[in-house]
Amino acid sequence: MAVVATWPAARLGDDFAAAGGLGEGHGEPPAGDHLQLTYRLWLVGYQLGRGDAPWRDPYSFQPLVEPQLSLSGWPFGLPYWPLEAAFGPVVAWNLLVLATTVGAGLLTHAWLRSLALPPLAAAVGGLAFAIAPYRLAQGGWHLLGWISLLLPLALLAIERSRTAATPARAHAWGAVCAVSLLTLPLSGQLHLALGALPFVFVYALVRRAPVPLAWCAGGVAAAVAVGLALRYTVLAGSAEAGGRSLAEVDKFSAEWIDFLDRWHRPASEEFVFLGWLTPVLAVAGLVLLLRRRRALAVLLGVAAAVPILLALGTNLPLYSALWDALPPFRFPRVPERLLPIAVLALAALAAFAVGRRRVAGGVALVFVALDLAVLPLGAAADDPGNRAYAAMRSSDRRYLDLPLLDPGNHFGAAYDYYALQARRERPAGYSTLAPEAAVEFVREFDLDDLRGLDVRAVLLHRGVYEQAGIRGASLAERELLEAGFRPVESDGAVTLFIRP
Repeated sequence: MAVVATWPAARLGDDFAAAGGLGEGHGEPPAGDHLQLTYRLWLVGYQLGRGDAPWRDPYSFQPLVEPQLSLSGWPFGLPYWPLEAAFGPVVAWNLLVLATTVGAGLLTHAWLRSLALPPLAAAVGGLAFAIAPYRLAQGGWHLLGWISLLLPLALLAIERSRTAATPARAHAWGAVCAVSLLTLPLSGQLHLALGALPFVFVYALVRRAPVPLAWCAGGVAAAVAVGLALRYTVLAGSAEAGGRSLAEVDKFSAEWIDFLDRWHRPASEEFVFLGWLTPVLAVAGLVLLLRRRRALAVLLGVAAAVPILLALGTNLPLYSALWDALPPFRFPRVPERLLPIAVLALAALAAFAVGRRRVAGGVALVFVALDLAVLPLGAAADDPGNRAYAAMRSSDRRYLDLPLLDPGNHFGAAYDYYALQARRERPAGYSTLAPEAAVEFVREFDLDDLRGLDVRAVLLHRGVYEQAGIRGASLAERELLEAGFRPVESDGAVTLFIRP
């Protein structure tokens, strides 16, 4: 089922399996966060191979600032490293899309089995979480879809710690829970951590076992400490130090109808389809669970409802009050990022609805698969071995990509992808947490600035001009020629200009 749900990931080497509907690339890879994440994952192995810190980006925004902290490479950059070395970035990406989908399902199944649910019921829950449309779509362009498998892993670790035969095993599983929670902020998923940390901690309280509760508390404390450290270092030094505006949140807020809209464009943050049958099963499961395990039922019900409500963002009147009252809410601009918690809770409640009914379990397995199988991923073009970048790389120069975009503009993700082929310092880059100096460079840019930065190579991306709807590629080429740059190599929509 994972092969079908994540298609075209199973094609491996043809194209990136990314969120569907990214649009036309106009001769270049269509811009999407999968390109930026590919760069972050690649950096881990590349830096380790050079003996450098894997959490540092030595190329973006150079030489304007110190090497930037790169968070998104943990933990999947480690398996990505050998896969990319053996098969290239596209196959490595697609294999991880498949692997994280299978892993999400198996971990959820194992967690539900530890709650004494029979195999078929647990399979329904595992399938519902693995192929949850929002989780899958995010997995096609954002680390959120992959990192969400840590939620069932943390819950499974609590259960295994509770029932461990020896103290050593109990502590080992407790440590797994703590590391899972700590990984959320270490991977840069601070928004998800805002909901996941209290959810898992309350779950540990409900399950009433001292060893996993202690480890969970330690993991929460460590994760909070890391989050605060990032807040007062990386965030404080970026252009977003003051947080996001409600206008930005409004741009990404879902509407009620979006939760039932299976035809919404998957490449949009408002793609929050929950299914038609699965929520009904979850409500039935909640009613049944309230009769037997009231505390667990209340927790799962709240875990399902709260992220769904918050995903409405400014379409929920309460959200603006939360934004005013709670400082952490002022930084995320995409209110849907807590939804992996909701889809896991819905999956678990659907499993409890099936219970020990074997026939119902088999029927539910089929219908949940049909209900959630919206195939949100599509094929996104690759551009390996671009000759313009190969010629630039051989020149050993700093370079600049044009059009020069605001660091938070997602069309700049294409430049991150091409950086795998360049491996040179560049004063621009793509990051929603870009340092203020990088933002000022873009706002005040003039071609004459490149001399002082020792930038003598410029790559003109006509495809990015088209994707971003920016006019002026011909004007930019004329200005480059007037400034002494000369075209050296062209491949597809990319042309390299060098000034001696």
